[in-house]
Amino acid sequence: MGEAKPFAISKREVWAAFKEVKAKAGAAGVDGLTIAEFEAKLSRNLYKLWNRMSSGSYFPRPVRRVEIAKSGGGVRPLGIPTVTDRIAQTVVRRRLEPVLDPVFDADSYGYRPGKSAIEALGVARQRCWRHDWVLDLDIKSFFDSIDRELLMRAVRHHTDCRWVLLYIERWLDAPVQLADGTQVRGERGTPQGAVISPLLANLFLHYAFDLWMRRVHPSIPFERYADDAICHCTSKAQAADLQAALERRLAECGLQLHPVKTRIVYCKDEDRRGDWPEQSFDFLGYTFRPRRSKNRWGKYFINFSPAVSRKAAKAMRQNLRRWALHNRSDKSLDDLARMFNPVVRGWINYFGHFYKSALYPTLRHLDRVLARWAMRKYKRLRRHKRRARDWLAGVASRQPALFAHWSLLRPTAER
Repeated sequence: MGEAKPFAISKREVWAAFKEVKAKAGAAGVDGLTIAEFEAKLSRNLYKLWNRMSSGSYFPRPVRRVEIAKSGGGVRPLGIPTVTDRIAQTVVRRRLEPVLDPVFDADSYGYRPGKSAIEALGVARQRCWRHDWVLDLDIKSFFDSIDRELLMRAVRHHTDCRWVLLYIERWLDAPVQLADGTQVRGERGTPQGAVISPLLANLFLHYAFDLWMRRVHPSIPFERYADDAICHCTSKAQAADLQAALERRLAECGLQLHPVKTRIVYCKDEDRRGDWPEQSFDFLGYTFRPRRSKNRWGKYFINFSPAVSRKAAKAMRQNLRRWALHNRSDKSLDDLARMFNPVVRGWINYFGHFYKSALYPTLRHLDRVLARWAMRKYKRLRRHKRRARDWLAGVASRQPALFAHWSLLRPTAER
């Protein structure tokens, strides 16, 4: 008879967590072990993790710090746990999420089953039509600023599972390993990039923001996606009062509104005659601003609505440059379509939900890159830009489904 483990964690839970981590891929942590290498000795590695988690002897490795460039300048620090630690965090998240998610606010949309960014955007659009003003919130260095003591108090309020509490505390206490190998141990925050962090962030802001808003400002609707939130106000004065109150509230929780990025915005449209310097804001990759729209009777009017943001469009074009499509003359057009359609389809599915035509310039840019590829691929098209574009248009008319964006740019080609 084997000795009973102090913590009741099943091997099935660890196996299910591994499958989830594998599906999401991701880079190696400080141990350099990739998912493929972990899987090469899968039974042994999963058994070892299960044995340690269920006996209480599991301790996480340091989190590897990487910095990614932010679209507005500067860098965003990300923490990459090891594959083993990602699996362990997924085990805990899968146990804790069914307990916490039913408690969360209906207008909290980030990283929740059954919720999405598109849903948040649709609700925000409707509320911008009904409310003249928006307070666009930005919490300064949110993930690095979370008060761990307050966070653990919130976790304990919802679960008394000993191993869930033990391992969350160990993850929060794990050091960060910098690029030069040095390790630092902070007193605040949770690594942005860790599997468990979005759930913990939602829990922290549930108490710091969501519940407070419902209790103190019940007439002001909001949408929150992780630490990104907007509040809808009926007047500039109400928005200013809310901003001041939120600064005090978040300070009580150890957080700070960004003094520059937090802004009051006027939702200008056809019927709103007032004026204000700030008439646009970005939310979840979309820019909300006054736009020329057409109603069902064909009449044009000014509507405050979302479309793909400049930052998002720029990021897509940078992606195209990194693909270096024009240099892949060893590939056929069918090959390129198979390679890149999943990404292009993802862009269309997300950024095509609202004001789809704003996405067209980026998709046309992709066609220009494909024309450059054709000029390198075929001798007869070299140094003939116009001829290459005409050739590509001919392919698109004959095979409109070859590339994900062609039927969008050339709807008549489908007939």
